[in-house]
Amino acid sequence: MKINLTFLKNKNFWKELIMMTVGLLIGAAAVYYFLVPSSLVIGTISGLAIVVAQLLSGIGITIKVSMLVLLMNAVLILLAFACLGREVGIKTVFASLLLGPFMDIWEAICPYERLIEPGMTSVMGEPIFDLLAFVLMLGASQAFLFRINASTGGLDIVALIMKKYLHQDIGTSVTIAGFAVVLTAFAIHPFRIVVIGMIGTWLNGIVVDYFTATLNKRKRVCIISSEHEKIRQYIIDELYRGCSLYEVKGGYKGDEGIEIQSLLTQSEFANLLEFIRKNGIHAFITAGNCSEIYGLWHSREQINRHKLERGR
Repeated sequence: MKINLTFLKNKNFWKELIMMTVGLLIGAAAVYYFLVPSSLVIGTISGLAIVVAQLLSGIGITIKVSMLVLLMNAVLILLAFACLGREVGIKTVFASLLLGPFMDIWEAICPYERLIEPGMTSVMGEPIFDLLAFVLMLGASQAFLFRINASTGGLDIVALIMKKYLHQDIGTSVTIAGFAVVLTAFAIHPFRIVVIGMIGTWLNGIVVDYFTATLNKRKRVCIISSEHEKIRQYIIDELYRGCSLYEVKGGYKGDEGIEIQSLLTQSEFANLLEFIRKNGIHAFITAGNCSEIYGLWHSREQINRHKLERGR
């Protein structure tokens, strides 16, 4: 049977593969260096794995946290395929199966024991600092993966399902799913450590929302100019973006004119400003940030395909 490998020529495939790998390396480092040594239980599949590993150790069964992460993710992958579709499922398979091995890679490169100073019980020495370092790194990792319709597996799958069917922000979904795991920490930790884990889970949701909004940020641009037709043509023909035209009337002089509104990426907005400057176009411009866009928003890859189809 002939295997179709044309996807290997797709630049977007390699771009997403690199983004997933970087995101997974960051996430694996966060778990290995800050979560495992301090035994903090944050609302993640890794936190649940730590609880299970210690409970099994108490009855004489030794199993590595990385192996438990791998096994738990293998089970939850079925949910990704069933509820989130083939694309998310395949990407989650890649991410979840590599998260555990990537932790082993960090262990081979630099075991966390080398970073723990004498008299300390963790890399940072204080649970709250381990918590903050872990949350920042994991939040960045999750946002990278969510951006390309992937996940680190585990509770991220649950969070994506909640987002899809309950229409919640991804950060809120991560927090709710995480709290369910944190409660299991009462089996191995005192109340103080569990509360720290709950705070970390809450912060993780906030950090995920922050990084997601930052990565997805777009500019909502409003332009009033007597040369609006030049600007409209540049937006459509050069930037390959849509725009809306509104009739406006100035409150100072009562002059009638046209306002152009468009949604652009940061680089497209910079190109538009450069076009207006170079052509000496007089314009009044305002811009605001948008973090969520739904509907007919074309990715850069789609725009490039349109240019090729039009012979540009």
